[in-house]
Amino acid sequence: MAQQIKQGDSLPTATLKFCPYDPQLQDACGVPQNLDLSTLTGKKVVIVGVPGAFTPTCTNTHLPDFHRRYDELTKKGVDQVIFISTGDAFVMDAWGKWTKTNDKIILAADGNGEFVTAAGLSQDLSHIGFGPIRSKRFALVADDLKVSYLGVEPGPGVSVSGVEAVLQSLA
Repeated sequence: MAQQIKQGDSLPTATLKFCPYDPQLQDACGVPQNLDLSTLTGKKVVIVGVPGAFTPTCTNTHLPDFHRRYDELTKKGVDQVIFISTGDAFVMDAWGKWTKTNDKIILAADGNGEFVTAAGLSQDLSHIGFGPIRSKRFALVADDLKVSYLGVEPGPGVSVSGVEAVLQSLA
């Protein structure tokens, strides 16, 4: 397993998959597109990793809090918020439709765990039937591909990876 990324490190090279928001496709998923993280050069982004779409903490707390406070993030200079999980792009798209995040937050799949593994942010959740490569619950801020904040949850719940912690890191 790779060493965990830290403040000052560059984001690892990775390509995620996502279905762009399309209001015409409310009952179906779009065609997955590539999201090459190198295209975030020159931007300030928040990347939030979750163990799984539709899981209780992710759906009831983590994602809704970022969606509700999205405008506060952009006022502090954030260009994009990206939620990632090691599921597939179709599940992430359906999760976006279910939670009505629309075009504010990109819900991207790290289907093979390429990003979370390279960043040292993966975990093995085989013991609960989730498989050997799942994302830890984390939030990071990257400015021009350099990590300026990283909060990895030490256990269940949302604290250091929550929107409040991210907003404080941007102050």
